[in-house]
Amino acid sequence: MKFNNTESYLSQNFDLESYFAAKTNIIKNELAKIINNSNVSGHLLKAMKYSLMSEGKRIRPVLCIASAESAGGKETDVLPAACAIEIIHTYSLIHDDLPAIDNDVLRRGKPTCHAAFNEATAILAGDALLTLAFQVLSSVELQNSSNALKWLKIIHSISTAAGYMGMIEGQMRDIASENSQISLNELEELHSLKTGELIIASVESGAILANASSDQITQLNIYANKIGLAFQIADDLLNVKGDPTITGKPVGTDNARKKSTYPSLLGIVESENYAKKLIKEALHALALFDNKSDPLRAIALYIIERKR
Repeated sequence: MKFNNTESYLSQNFDLESYFAAKTNIIKNELAKIINNSNVSGHLLKAMKYSLMSEGKRIRPVLCIASAESAGGKETDVLPAACAIEIIHTYSLIHDDLPAIDNDVLRRGKPTCHAAFNEATAILAGDALLTLAFQVLSSVELQNSSNALKWLKIIHSISTAAGYMGMIEGQMRDIASENSQISLNELEELHSLKTGELIIASVESGAILANASSDQITQLNIYANKIGLAFQIADDLLNVKGDPTITGKPVGTDNARKKSTYPSLLGIVESENYAKKLIKEALHALALFDNKSDPLRAIALYIIERKR
């Protein structure tokens, strides 16, 4: 999918590839510190590291940082939240891949956690990562309580997005909808929960920690909601026509499981057009921001143009 007139949305000299490389390197180094910061060793920790330190897009933590920067904050203000969100996302991927759910054996170009280790270890690695995320979030204000209320808001936002009112409920609906036809509205509700809520929490966390105004937070949440749906449409399209050597996972699995997807409901062309419409609305939501939000604009455009 190509988005027309990208130049009208971005500063001339902004380079998303360089931005992503810099931010993902910072996030990866911080994740390594977190996962290695214990005297624990053994099979479980190996499985946790195997999945957490895999080469992934890191879109959610990068969004958290970019959101903070758009409101005048710094990456150091939000790094614990960004890393916690990536840890939660990794746990969700481990559990999604399990035989009881999606039964996938390839993730990010290599065997999934349960395929590389075993099913029991994968379950426990996911459990351990989820718990670690909240250990990371709660540890910040143990050292300095000046922003305790702000971090409590972040913990509440992320836990709500990741739990039974967000991502887990979306996953449950996804499982329940297999082998049945659901409406477009039901599909959007499903993916708003499964994918969108954690993306919104990522953007909102960055904004809160950067002391964004209420108007800024409102617009950033609109942006996050739109790109969350567009992200899922792009994923659905990649499952139809992506290149497994680039995506790092099999193609055609949604159709094999008889899942309701945007392409199955709307067709490929209409799905592409809908994703472009959502991205245009997301970009419009950033109108009150200056060029500090160029990373957010560029990420929105990247979401529907990505190959993996």
